[in-house]
Amino acid sequence: MVGARRLTRWVNGEKEESVLRVVGMEVFTSNEVEALNGTEVRLKCTFKSKHPVSHSSVAVSWIFRPLGQGAEESVFYYQEMAYPPTEGRFKGHAVWSGDILRQDASISLHEVRFTFNGTYTCQVRNLPDVHGINGEVTLRVVHKVSISDIGILAAAIGGTIAIVLVLLGLFMVFKYCNRHANTDMELQGKKLQETRELQERELQVRVLQERELQANILLEKKLKASEKECKDPTVW
Repeated sequence: MVGARRLTRWVNGEKEESVLRVVGMEVFTSNEVEALNGTEVRLKCTFKSKHPVSHSSVAVSWIFRPLGQGAEESVFYYQEMAYPPTEGRFKGHAVWSGDILRQDASISLHEVRFTFNGTYTCQVRNLPDVHGINGEVTLRVVHKVSISDIGILAAAIGGTIAIVLVLLGLFMVFKYCNRHANTDMELQGKKLQETRELQERELQVRVLQERELQANILLEKKLKASEKECKDPTVW
């Protein structure tokens, strides 16, 4: 982060001003965070520095500014160790949740209240980096968490996917049932054909048996007639 420091000097009774650009801290925060009343919220703050980071060189200050009229209030301070507030609205609510060596200066607020609505400033200094723009995040404490545009879009996409999956499932079930119905019809048709063929074969067998029986009867009659002729002397 490139900062600027204005220098003023007098030369021959005239005032001259110049801008001295210096390399400073880079601090990053979310623009806005929403939290449900009575829950916990993490105010994320990360930073970058051109110089080595250590617990002894880094100092972190969190400052609160209410939405309406009101004086600024210290929320948290960290340097080598955490210094939570010992009085005020954030006593017992603000805790350290960062990691200096990972360039994380975040804090968490437990059991948030509506009085916590406001802007939180995260100020990080890493000697000799003492210049830079502070990070700011606005906290909104609400009764119910509102649905963002992204949430609405995600819900719409999810609903569309769900509908497509349902329709696909119905199509697969219909196809499965139709396939089984066709298979059952084929099986029934095959069984009916087999029954007809069996009946035809049985009918043919009965016809053959009847014909054979009639032939045997005729043959038996002819044999009896022949025997009678042989026994009757008048035939000669």
